[in-house]
Amino acid sequence: MASLRKSSTVSVAFTLFGGPGILLLFYPWWITHFRVPSTEPTWERAVGLVSIAIALIPLFESIWRFVVVGRGTLVPTVPTEHLVVGGFYAYVRNPMYVGVLTVIACEAGLFRSRSLLEEFAIAWIAIELFVRFYEEPRLERTYGGEYALYRRNVRRWLPRLSPWRPSP
Repeated sequence: MASLRKSSTVSVAFTLFGGPGILLLFYPWWITHFRVPSTEPTWERAVGLVSIAIALIPLFESIWRFVVVGRGTLVPTVPTEHLVVGGFYAYVRNPMYVGVLTVIACEAGLFRSRSLLEEFAIAWIAIELFVRFYEEPRLERTYGGEYALYRRNVRRWLPRLSPWRPSP
């Protein structure tokens, strides 16, 4: 139970004060102060806010899944004990990153911010490089054939139409 509590605390702290928090909260607030243009119709604001809320679901689900199922954290230096392939991970290998990038795109639209569009492009490139050159090789070394099988069956960015389930 103490291990679960520690993993939860580390993952939540990383989410708030690490990559996701910087990309989704601190930088957008610094640029926009979360002010929606007054000319934007109420229905567009509502669509933007609902879209952001939906795009956050993979991030929160990943935190839960990494801590409870994987028995680890979101922090790359404190990985999970088990390869996580369920939930959104059964559809796409990087649902957390897809969700983060979608939130940034939605924020750029909601706040009508070119700077947030630039953040989106830079974040996408940085995430792609991180995944290809650090995360995937580390997962291959850590989980070996289990990750290789997962990688062959689940795409990096484009979700499958049906969930992948490993054979027992």
